[in-house]
Amino acid sequence: MQKQQGFTLIELVVVIIILGILAVTAVPKFIDLQDDAKKATAQGVEASIKGAAQMVYAKSLIAGNEDQAAASVAVATIGTVNTVYGYPAAADVKNVIDVSDPWAEVSGAAGTFQYAEDTGCQVVYTEAASASAAAKTQVNCG
Repeated sequence: MQKQQGFTLIELVVVIIILGILAVTAVPKFIDLQDDAKKATAQGVEASIKGAAQMVYAKSLIAGNEDQAAASVAVATIGTVNTVYGYPAAADVKNVIDVSDPWAEVSGAAGTFQYAEDTGCQVVYTEAASASAAAKTQVNCG
């Protein structure tokens, strides 16, 4: 009597079907990871802007000009930063954070940073509107 060696055709087909089902359920998860990574990076840019704005605001508090609509503070590593009610002016935000590729400031829209490969993913900085309203950042990723 000979020993059976290898797999039958039915066993191979069953394994291929199982692998196909696993691939169909796993692929969408991996495809969605790219969008999640863009959103996470956008949240990192937002956190960077918020942190830098708070540091500039602290400098404004020390200088005593946090209630002025237009002022400036000296920051050791970058020089003078124009402020609006103590927070960085939208035009100066790019100077207080270190944003590099694939993120860049949108030309003509000061304080708006956009992901290079996805125009629908932006971080928008809105300067303070009054002494009682802080500057805001918002992440817009489709």
